[in-house]
Amino acid sequence: MSFPKPLLKLIEEFQKFPSVGPKSAQRMAFHVLNRELPQIEELSKAILDAKTQIKRCSICQNLSADGSCDICSNSSRDIKIICVVSEPKDLIAVERTNAFKGTYHVLGGLISPIDGIGPENLSIKELLNRASKNNVSEVILALDTSVEGEATTLYLHRILSPICNKITRLGFGLPVGSELEYADELTLTRAFETRSEIV
Repeated sequence: MSFPKPLLKLIEEFQKFPSVGPKSAQRMAFHVLNRELPQIEELSKAILDAKTQIKRCSICQNLSADGSCDICSNSSRDIKIICVVSEPKDLIAVERTNAFKGTYHVLGGLISPIDGIGPENLSIKELLNRASKNNVSEVILALDTSVEGEATTLYLHRILSPICNKITRLGFGLPVGSELEYADELTLTRAFETRSEIV
């Protein structure tokens, strides 16, 4: 038995989400069909609102519904220390630890020539401007320990060295090849405590 075309289309759309296979997409589609119309309208509105209202923070490139995000607007954060992360989800992972009281910079990805992503495709220029303008005392490179993460770390170290005296990276506790977003709070806290200077 084949599904009606609108249902097939819905399943196809769900399969475009990361880590969603055919069975999961089918379950999600049937879940939508079993909901009342007002609930689906609310879901549709939430998706549209998120897409149209969420922008990049004008300072750190994090997600924000205003000009600057909550972290950059918080005067108690130390603007002399910048933690550089790849994506907003990594920022959230670090924030969950409550171990970091500085500010962030979200690159929007990692250098990956094989995927056509070079330094010019990331918010590196904005990072350099912030680091030089705010007389930053430390830049913490909190990037994945993948090949792309290592390449980005080396590149950032090279271009930040002339304007920042202290450039560190997260310490032990993060396995090689791991993604920051999946690290637990204790591991991340330990990684911050044992961060080492890049030389």
